[in-house]
Amino acid sequence: MTFDPVPFFEPDSSDAPFSSLDLNRMPVHIGCVMDGNGRWAQKRGLPRTDGHAAGEAALMDTIYGCLEVGVRWLTVYAFSTENWRRPIDEVRFLMNFNESLLLRRKDELDQQGVRIRFSGRRDWRVPRKVLKRMDESAIQTAKNDKLTLTIAFNYGGRAEIIDAVRSLINSGIKASDVNEKSISKFLYHPEAPDPDLVVRTSGEYRISNFLLWEIAYSELVFTDVLWPDFRREDLYKAIYEFQGRNRRYGKVRE
Repeated sequence: MTFDPVPFFEPDSSDAPFSSLDLNRMPVHIGCVMDGNGRWAQKRGLPRTDGHAAGEAALMDTIYGCLEVGVRWLTVYAFSTENWRRPIDEVRFLMNFNESLLLRRKDELDQQGVRIRFSGRRDWRVPRKVLKRMDESAIQTAKNDKLTLTIAFNYGGRAEIIDAVRSLINSGIKASDVNEKSISKFLYHPEAPDPDLVVRTSGEYRISNFLLWEIAYSELVFTDVLWPDFRREDLYKAIYEFQGRNRRYGKVRE
């Protein structure tokens, strides 16, 4: 089954949720747990893999939505360290699909000023051909600065913390010098700002091991929309809800 590519188009200024946004108070960094591909396919009597393929349109429209409203960082959860437990045919499809997605989309994203990079473990389970496409995409787009798209691939929040602590120990740091700043220094991308907003689709209310360290003070928005049906209008609704939150960071406002 094939799905049409997402074209670039400007939002209609009369359209609420876009017209309701305060463009001066946009989240700098949005994280997204792209959930519901399998259920989307099953509802249509299709193989689960067709749901993953349909999710490409949602991803591209979300990226263009971020570009339109000025979001500078977007991190999407593409494949977790736990996803290896899925049926082998589905895992194989996801490996091949992510490779082909990079081949299809990296030039387009490069032209739009998107920097592509990856977060996660580069271990023996990830096929070499996939790692090659990841490196090619990262190198080609390294100088872009409109939007940093981080694809969490073979990623787990606990794994990231474990890897950071191992690197911290290997650095020879004294126990008395261990603090939040020293641990953050050894995360996969320590220069990235913590997400202001995390969106999870498909009606599930959990984090699923996504950016556990970084989302300590993120605002969480959950939507019932299945990921293949998610579009920039849904992103704008999440941002609108974010803009209505009172972010206190443990303090009390007078």
